[in-house]
Amino acid sequence: MLNFYADAAIFAGEVSEHTELPMPAIVYPLIIGGFLLLLMLITVSFSNLGHRHEATREHLDPHKQHPNKHDHGEATRH
Repeated sequence: MLNFYADAAIFAGEVSEHTELPMPAIVYPLIIGGFLLLLMLITVSFSNLGHRHEATREHLDPHKQHPNKHDHGEATRH
């Protein structure tokens, strides 16, 4: 089983030709790092969004139920 993979790796190494990258190899991690830094700055810029308004108390519903407001009055017709 391992001989098959070894032979396939040797064959792939013999057949493939060396191709040049379009940019130097150091540029790829710099692009990815810059993109991740941009995403981090966007995330940080939205972190204070919840502090714009004064906090209000939520309605206390221990069973997490809400009234059915989606039946448009059909439930009372029957």
